[in-house]
Amino acid sequence: MRILVTNDDGIHAPGLLAAETIARTLSDDVWVVAPETDQSGVSHSLSLNDPLRLREVGEQRYAVRGTPTDCVIMAVKHIMAGEGPDLVISGVNRGQNVAEDVGYSGTIAGAMEGTILGIPSVALSQAYGPESRHTVPYETAEAHAPGIIRTILEEGLRPGSLININFPNRSPDQVRGIQVTAQGRRDQEILTIDPRHDGRGNPYYWIAFVRNRHRIENGTDLWALSEGYVSVTPLEINMTDEPTMTRLAAVFAGDRAPGS
Repeated sequence: MRILVTNDDGIHAPGLLAAETIARTLSDDVWVVAPETDQSGVSHSLSLNDPLRLREVGEQRYAVRGTPTDCVIMAVKHIMAGEGPDLVISGVNRGQNVAEDVGYSGTIAGAMEGTILGIPSVALSQAYGPESRHTVPYETAEAHAPGIIRTILEEGLRPGSLININFPNRSPDQVRGIQVTAQGRRDQEILTIDPRHDGRGNPYYWIAFVRNRHRIENGTDLWALSEGYVSVTPLEINMTDEPTMTRLAAVFAGDRAPGS
């Protein structure tokens, strides 16, 4: 099996080494193609107005001056052209990617692009707490990810589906198990703008997050991590809201085109 590893934290991120370690427990044929710099929060963006710069940093290891999506496309369509990967592993992200993070995450976008290109893909993220900000427990992902990925591959993935896997902020032996979950939802009061001034008195701003308690729905990715479980969440590329589509189709049924 040929595996492509990418991420959004950049080519020098410790989590990328963790993902490579995970990949090497599954195969001897591992390729790493990751962003030159940190691309956290870029979501599923493409570089359309700037050229992509490619740098070989080791055997079957490349850095791309672009987004995670760029990296997967560069890997599949250029670096590995003719014999593409059988699996895309995106991560291991520094921090969880759950709930609304799914829409912002470059880690999940890497797996999305793999899925769009017809390759089974998983996104891996490791949660951490304020007390472990500089000691993210990647060993938890390294210990549990290989078995989970093997099971997913044996079961098979539907076309257009990817798997978002999040590991709790616990040591490997403290993980309570695995939960297959739905994408959760947070109270968006956590988002705020932090206004500041530079040395010359000019204003600038940070998007900031307020730590507060919010209601967590059972069976969601947020719930699983809070309870010490690994969260395994199937996601779909197709974002059609089918109930609303059916309802609107009935509303507009028989309407003539404007001007007719």
